[in-house]
Parts: sequence; C-alpha cells; structure tokens
Amino acid sequence: MSTDTGSTRPDATVKCLVWDLDNTVWDGTLLEDADVTLADSVVEVIAALDARGILHSIASKNDHDLAWSRLEKLGIAQYFVFPQIGWGPKSASVRNIAEQLNFAHTAIAFIDDQPAERAEVNFHLPQVRCYPHDSIATLPTLSEFSPRTVTVDSRRRRQMYQAGFSRNAERAAFAGPDEAFLRSLELELQILRADALEISRVEELTLRTSQMNATGVHYSARTLRELCADTGHEVLVASLTDRFGPHGAIGVLLLEKLPERWHLKLLATSCRVVSLGAGAAILNWLTDQAARADVHLVADFRATERNRMMEIAYRFAGFTDAECGCLPADATTAGLQRLHMVPERRPVPDVMRIDAVDLVTAA
Repeated sequence: MSTDTGSTRPDATVKCLVWDLDNTVWDGTLLEDADVTLADSVVEVIAALDARGILHSIASKNDHDLAWSRLEKLGIAQYFVFPQIGWGPKSASVRNIAEQLNFAHTAIAFIDDQPAERAEVNFHLPQVRCYPHDSIATLPTLSEFSPRTVTVDSRRRRQMYQAGFSRNAERAAFAGPDEAFLRSLELELQILRADALEISRVEELTLRTSQMNATGVHYSARTLRELCADTGHEVLVASLTDRFGPHGAIGVLLLEKLPERWHLKLLATSCRVVSLGAGAAILNWLTDQAARADVHLVADFRATERNRMMEIAYRFAGFTDAECGCLPADATTAGLQRLHMVPERRPVPDVMRIDAVDLVTAA
C-alpha cells in the first residue's frame, strides 16, 4: 500500500486517525519555535470527523508534558484518546493505539508531514493507511472517512472511549472482588423496542459486532424497519450506563413470538461490555420473560471464525441441543443450529438495575 494514499475499499472505514504534531497539527517545531499555531483546517477536520464517530489519537516524537500543555492551550486536547507522545518509533506508537482501542490495523490511519515517518509506519504496519499533511483539508471528503451511518452513539464515541479508559483505570486500582467493583459502577441496563430513531443504532451494532453475534447475520435498516412493523416480531435494543457515563447501545435482539415458543433469531452484544456481565443479564432477562409467558425459548446459532464466545454464552445460559416438538423442521439446515431451553424464572442480578419492556403483558 502506498504511504501517501489510503484504501478505497468501501468496507475499509477509518475508526481512528493518528496525528503527528510538529508541522502537521501545528505549524512549526515545538522544541525549536517560541510559539506554534494550528495548521490550516486542522480544527475543522478534527471536529468534523469526531462528529462522525472517528476517533483521534497522536503519535509524535516530542516532550510529552510540553506537547500536551500546548494542545490544551490550543483548545484541542480533549479530542485525542490514548495519545502516544515520546521518542520511540511511530510504528510502535500506532501499534499501541490500535491495541488499546482493540481496532484492526485496517481501521487505523496515520498522518505526518515527514515521508520517512510515513514509510516507517507503512513498513512495520502495512495495513495502516498513511497520508501526507497537505491532505488534511480533503480527508472528510474521502470515502474511508465517511461512515455509511452516523448515529447518536457515533457522535459520542470519543466520550464513551474516554469514560472507558477512566473506568478501566479505576478497576485496575480497585482492591476488592470483581462483583464489588461491578456494584460500585451503578450499572443500569435498558432494554426497549427499537423505534425509527433507534434503527440506525441497531443496524450499526449488527455491522460492527462479530465476536458476539450469534449468527454473523447483518440486518439492513430496511429489513429492521419491516420487522419492527411486524406484530409477530420484536426488535429490541439494549443500552448500558454507569456512573462514568453511557456505553451507548450495546445489544440487539430479534425475537419472533410464536404461541409455543419465542424464537431468538439474532442476539448481538458489544464486546466492550462482556466483562460487565451485560450479555448474561440480557439472556437472564429474556429467559425470565419467556418463563412468565410459559413458552419455550429457541435460539439460532451459526458458528463463524469469531463468535465462539457467543456459543459459550448460550450454553452457560442454559440452551442445549435437546430435541423438542416445538422446534421447526429445518432446525439444523445450512450450518444453522437451533438451541433450545425450557425456561424458568430468574432473579434480577444485584449488580445491575434493569429497566425493560414487558414482553408478556404486551403479547
């Protein structure tokens, strides 16, 4: 891949743009010039991409305290997550940023005024797209910086990641057991029907989530709207908040309600909240709802290269391969498994408050 152009693949949306500082974010060299000023278009481009849900970070060879102080003085420090300011190779900084954000290298872009620095990053991280500093103004016009959908959660993605870093730092310093830490977070899980405003968030979840997507199926906004209008289906979106702030939409359920069984055609949850027990809480809530409705639960599962964790979650929740007369005749076709459960009432977890729609009285 060229060190001066990014991929034009339609599926190669940038999730994080990593910036050099000297003669890129600002004009001049911080350690040599008495003062530096922001380069043309920098603020406008950073704000525009941030509003689309694209994160910003830094890989700069500079004195950390001096550089960060200047970013604060210039009024843009708040835009950067996990900045890497020091004297090591920039490829190592970019790699650290990708690992910290849990992004593939194909989702990372790097911009620098020095061809040698772009070449160094490109040599060690060939999937990272690199751009020269004189392309700053044009970045928002490029397809890779133009997500297909921009949702409420997209626009506050930076704040959610920053809250996540604070949450993780407190967890690392917490001396008690995990359950005590979870209680301290004041977790609130909300499970509601998707409406017109929620559809784009639900679609985004099915597109972004692969490790915790039970079937690997991605539903379009049009299909989701049709299912929302179908009285035999429920399209539900789960959101999570805690005292650090919102996690945003973290789960989607597609449920067909039949007289003898509720058929969970899709469950996708964000990997970001696995350690908080959100996936287990969603399945426990659904199990309890089905028990109250006196129906069996059937869940679709299709193995992919990445979703082994979802199968484990289903098994741990109580789903099995047991045969039952409620199962449809095509239960195991085309690589699709239909797992089964006879549900029993389950208590609400004491580490999380749940505010959810009542599927039983609405049946």
